[in-house]
Amino acid sequence: MSETQPGESRGVSPRIVTLLTLAAFINYVDRGNLATAGPLIQGQLGLSNTQLGLLLSAFFWSYVPGQLPAGWLAERLDARRLLAAGLALWALATVLTGLAEGFLTLLIVRVMLGAGEAVMFPASFKILAREVLEEQRGRANGLLAAGLSFGSAFGTLFGGLLMAWLGWRAVFILFGCASLVWLWPWLRTPQRVAVQHEHATVVAPSALALLQRRELWGSCLGHFCEAYALYLVLSWLPLYLVKMRGFSIAEMAPLGAAVYALFGVASLLTGWLSDRWLASGVSINRVRKTALVGGFAGLAGCMSGCASGGPLGSLLAMAGCGICLGIIMTALYATTQTLAGPAAAGRWMGVQNFFGNLAGIIAPVVTGMVVDRTGTFYVGFLIAAVFALIGMFAYGVIVPRIEPIDWRTAEPARWLPAAPPAG
Repeated sequence: MSETQPGESRGVSPRIVTLLTLAAFINYVDRGNLATAGPLIQGQLGLSNTQLGLLLSAFFWSYVPGQLPAGWLAERLDARRLLAAGLALWALATVLTGLAEGFLTLLIVRVMLGAGEAVMFPASFKILAREVLEEQRGRANGLLAAGLSFGSAFGTLFGGLLMAWLGWRAVFILFGCASLVWLWPWLRTPQRVAVQHEHATVVAPSALALLQRRELWGSCLGHFCEAYALYLVLSWLPLYLVKMRGFSIAEMAPLGAAVYALFGVASLLTGWLSDRWLASGVSINRVRKTALVGGFAGLAGCMSGCASGGPLGSLLAMAGCGICLGIIMTALYATTQTLAGPAAAGRWMGVQNFFGNLAGIIAPVVTGMVVDRTGTFYVGFLIAAVFALIGMFAYGVIVPRIEPIDWRTAEPARWLPAAPPAG
């Protein structure tokens, strides 16, 4: 692929951001289809809630450990081609899901899907950290977060309606084949020169230097807390609306899609407002922490409302969860790229996404077991509310400041304030 000339334009290509947004859209359509089809598959194959939870969790058995090698590969290979290879693999897994005949086969293709999707965020974050200016970071990551949320909305609404009409098998095959179309414009997109950030370094930090950073571990904990709530919603929202609130598949689809649509709108607004706030002279630290701490506080309240509210109250609280997740995710993505910088964004996101997405293994199974034991989602939502409060602490306290780390001179961030000098 050809290089553009230095100085031709400043910042990231709109085409790159658009295609990354579309890749995130496809990513979440394909990973979320099983949750949308859950009530149909459960009835057709005679699965228990625990078995369905295992199928929803199996994606993460390869997705989570795949984050570490994906981050390493994103730093050493062409991140764009790495993303293309991953998308091709996960599209194939989506097609094979529609051909699966039983629990074991579904389990295997879900693991295959996770392996393909593992490269999505390490590769994307390497590209964005390399090519995006700090004052563009909010909008770029708002679009990325909106892509995944609108992907969930599309999969839930149109996927649910198509499944009610064509059956779940045909929809998996159709969506998997459609995903492959993205490869054509992506592989024909020219490279651009990297943005010269103030603290950019040519040599990436060592693994030890990366792992010694307090900011990394605070980000990992905060990401886990956000992901727990996200994957509870992604995995169980369709079944919650059908089994607990009495909606049909056709009625569930627009309600579930509305939650994800609010997520997407909140992502776009958060990105736009944060860039405007930065342009007015407010520090990166204040902009990002305001969104993260405020978003987690709202998420804790809305998850509690889902647990305790009546039919209307719980639906409004679920809508609030969508808004808060959009705020958090946009700021979380931008924070990771700011802290790591272009020298370390791929590996940093690999480590962070590894720990954060352990929630994808835990949340679906724990929620399924809770529902089987209690017959209600009450305790499941309360657990997510507690994790949201922990996420507030992670980004509010454990991450001391959100600003670029200068890897040339970086030392491990202190976990406690330095002692005052004697005398």
